[in-house]
Amino acid sequence: MTDAIYDAGFNSSGRFYENSNQVLGMTPSKFREGGRDTDIFFAIGECSLGSILVAQSEKGVCSILIGDDPQLLVRDLQDRFPKANLIGDETAYQELIAKVVGLIEKPGVGSGLPLDIRGTAFQQRVWKALQQISLGSTATYSEIAAKIGMPKAVRAVAQACGANALAVAIPCHRVIRNDGSLSDYRWGVERKRVLLEREAHA
Repeated sequence: MTDAIYDAGFNSSGRFYENSNQVLGMTPSKFREGGRDTDIFFAIGECSLGSILVAQSEKGVCSILIGDDPQLLVRDLQDRFPKANLIGDETAYQELIAKVVGLIEKPGVGSGLPLDIRGTAFQQRVWKALQQISLGSTATYSEIAAKIGMPKAVRAVAQACGANALAVAIPCHRVIRNDGSLSDYRWGVERKRVLLEREAHA
């Protein structure tokens, strides 16, 4: 834990705990407890890639999940925040759903979505690097590993991409294999292909 704190750029464990609420989206204890006593609002909509679930905490959008079965998306959210207060409100969050769908249907159109990015220190570093991949471009897992200063951590980078729960907003779909082929994608390789093709023509 101490090594991870220093590797993430904090000069002491005290500095980490001072900033942990911002980094994790909650205190370390609540993060470990699956979001206990945290209110998370969510809504489900439809887009050209299938069903989409968007969840938001008081800090911003904390999950964007895509799939074929809305119920499975809800279960995914429950697994991610097993002890949070999940509150469904389709009406109040239609505008939020529309903004996220806009990211999928019309890449390049700014959404201005506030994000509540929750993960380990290593995942945060990988996801930050993913957000720096420009629209219409791709990067390999090796390039991302080198970018975060850990060139041998290619497999760990791939695992961090797979753990990303903010589809499109954190563009893990822009990461490909060294040979240029598409790798696995949490929400299906065909969806990854469609997203990349749309962004290439945006």
